[in-house]
Amino acid sequence: MTPEGADQKVRAAIMTKSELIAELSAANPHLRAADVERIVATIFEEIAQALARGQRVELRGFGAFTVKRREARTGRNPRTGEAVPVDEKSVPFFKAGKELRERVNQPAAKPMRSVRA
Repeated sequence: MTPEGADQKVRAAIMTKSELIAELSAANPHLRAADVERIVATIFEEIAQALARGQRVELRGFGAFTVKRREARTGRNPRTGEAVPVDEKSVPFFKAGKELRERVNQPAAKPMRSVRA
């Protein structure tokens, strides 16, 4: 497979926020699309705010979002090789839960358990 073909295959497997909203709207016809969009945005915003406060967010069966600290260090400019100071920073980190890992690794022929509210 050419690198371009592999790139297209990876892009086809990506789900965007708008596609997530469209799928949730289709699966829940009793909800308006605008309400589904607001729900998704609220969930993402709450996760981001909790991480900004340094809190851990755990979604049972899915995984956990945490913030990891990276110490200050001396890096290298790849072009010149010159030493460059890199400041301390916090980075978001996601660890998949056991159920998610199992669902991702099961054969495609087996149907996944549906999630109901």
